[in-house]
Amino acid sequence: MQHDTTPRTVLSRRNFLYLTGLAATGLVAAACGGEAPAAATPAAIQPTAAPQPTLAPRPTPAGAQPTVAAAATRKEAPQLAQLVKDGKLPPLEQRLPKNPLVVKPVERIGTYGGAWRAALLGGADTLLLDRTVGYENLVRWDRDWKQIIPNVAESFTTSPDATQYTFKLREGLKWSDGQPYTADDITFWWEDIQLNKEITPGGPPNYLRAGGKNGTVEKVDQHTVRFTFAAPNGLFLQNLSGSAGDGPTRAPRHYLQQFHLKYNPQGVEQLAREANQDGWVRLFQTKGASVPGTPSNAVWQNKDLPRLHAWSLTTPYIGGNRVVAERNPYYFKIDPEGNQLPYLDRVTFDVAQDVETIVLKAANGEIEMQDRHIATVGNKAVFADNRQRGNYHFFETVPDGSNAAAIYLNWTHKDPAMRQIIQNKDFRVGLSHAIDRQEIIDVVYVGQGQPYQTAPRPESPFYDERFARQYTAFDLQKANEHLDKALPQKDGQGFRLGPDGTRFSLIVEIASANKDQIDMMNLVVGHWKRAGIEAQAKVEDRSLLWTRKNASEHDAMVWTGDGGLDVILGPSRYFPAIDGSHYAVLWAYWYLKDPKGEEPPAIVKQQMALYDQVKSTGDEAKQAELMKQLLAIAADQFYVIGTVLPPNGYGIVKNNFRNVPERMFATGGIWPNPAPTDPSQYFIES
Repeated sequence: MQHDTTPRTVLSRRNFLYLTGLAATGLVAAACGGEAPAAATPAAIQPTAAPQPTLAPRPTPAGAQPTVAAAATRKEAPQLAQLVKDGKLPPLEQRLPKNPLVVKPVERIGTYGGAWRAALLGGADTLLLDRTVGYENLVRWDRDWKQIIPNVAESFTTSPDATQYTFKLREGLKWSDGQPYTADDITFWWEDIQLNKEITPGGPPNYLRAGGKNGTVEKVDQHTVRFTFAAPNGLFLQNLSGSAGDGPTRAPRHYLQQFHLKYNPQGVEQLAREANQDGWVRLFQTKGASVPGTPSNAVWQNKDLPRLHAWSLTTPYIGGNRVVAERNPYYFKIDPEGNQLPYLDRVTFDVAQDVETIVLKAANGEIEMQDRHIATVGNKAVFADNRQRGNYHFFETVPDGSNAAAIYLNWTHKDPAMRQIIQNKDFRVGLSHAIDRQEIIDVVYVGQGQPYQTAPRPESPFYDERFARQYTAFDLQKANEHLDKALPQKDGQGFRLGPDGTRFSLIVEIASANKDQIDMMNLVVGHWKRAGIEAQAKVEDRSLLWTRKNASEHDAMVWTGDGGLDVILGPSRYFPAIDGSHYAVLWAYWYLKDPKGEEPPAIVKQQMALYDQVKSTGDEAKQAELMKQLLAIAADQFYVIGTVLPPNGYGIVKNNFRNVPERMFATGGIWPNPAPTDPSQYFIES
């Protein structure tokens, strides 16, 4: 089969973000990948007006890099140079690959030394680690989120029909312990982890499947691998470039095979007993096989696991109050002057038990750069007041979210009567018109944001005015007109009655950590009361909320609206695609072929078929056209009630912490911020 000689641009970001004049991108995500509400824009930063959708240019040929100094003039951190002099480390030319990746600094060439201080929340905040010191996939997004570029892979090609993807690895690239990274590591990850049903009971993730079958991974030679699919897999590169695509670069065969029954049949059970693990599978998982559904994230709990990251873990994330990662002497990237990256000696993460502690550290200047957890509307004034004392400034974040706080009525409710009411469009339209969104904006979001449904953001080429603005006008007369069609009868107190003659009542569940959503829903309860709807805002722990939602036991819940920018890889608000489709999780299970699923109606199945076609073509124009059809159905169905479009957010960065872009995306795992901004080129100005 013939192959193209240039990498393909992908639809999910290929054109999305010629966004708001974004020059470059910058820092840690506050939105927490859906774990917390999107932050508001600080007073000092005004969002740029959205431009008309524009197609991004085609990418440059794979492997194209800035002009760089000759190998003979390359330099390294003083500490590493001393280790070489002492005979404790091989010379730099033996540690770098034949063709290092050249990173152009955001501002200027940096200097070596210092630490980036950040903070984790509690004992399971691994997303921040993944997005700061853990993003080194075969391919990756560029800083502007316009195209996919080579990373661990030196180059890549795709077949015209999107069934084959070939990656050429960097010759001489090494793990952090100095051992070679080759095609054998990738085939080990595939054959002995992904396809091993004991280690990975659920099998490979969906992006590694097409045509109803798992793909195949072939070692072409020591530095070349080919992924082949039974049918076109048009979204493969997009997925491989996000957080979900880190598997092929996190499985060092030379280290992990000692914990695998296939490679150590005589000794692995003894190793398990010595480690107090229940069998070799659990031992393997804890040593580094980050498998979805397993009890721990071993990547950040095993400091002995070799890695390709700029900094290697030295103090693991197991209890304790600090996580530390030190410079990797075998890191494969350099700057245009030939200096091996990273510039910073280490990254340290203090483990805090509450957000207030992190806020205090940041305000006191004890954090170099962060927005995750802390960049909320309520904290903005605190940070603004302490900028001089803390010696920091704001940077701007551009969220992917379409909604700061959306209301997800449960279309697959277990009570048939409740289900019938929720699926009545007049009911949903009436509830939407009864919401005074301007009050929510003024009271909860301090005047920032605009009334909006869960629809693509204005910056997206998929933006549709009707979808975004429909039913957002606060109009009690219209609300009552629609609600009278759905629930015409009322009791003596003016509350509407259900079909059984008793008062209709909704319980809306909200995660206790999401304070702005709680405040929003408390206002909405009052709004709905004026239209004769009794509702209760029920605050609970996120884990309980998720358990109840996954079992389809909720009347309604409040969560953010994602997929505002990356519509194609984040479609769950537009049709029941994953368990994150909170409004119809049983239909999503059916789509995922989960036994818990329930067959959806024809119109929903039509959307699912359209999305399957999106995934099965590599033609970007065709993907866009299919997605527009899917979105048109979503607009008509009106699955979710939105409230407020999140404005641009903010984060803080110390004034001497350099090469951090002034603006960046804050989108979670698809563009896992801030990783695509190249943290290895951050430095501290002395």
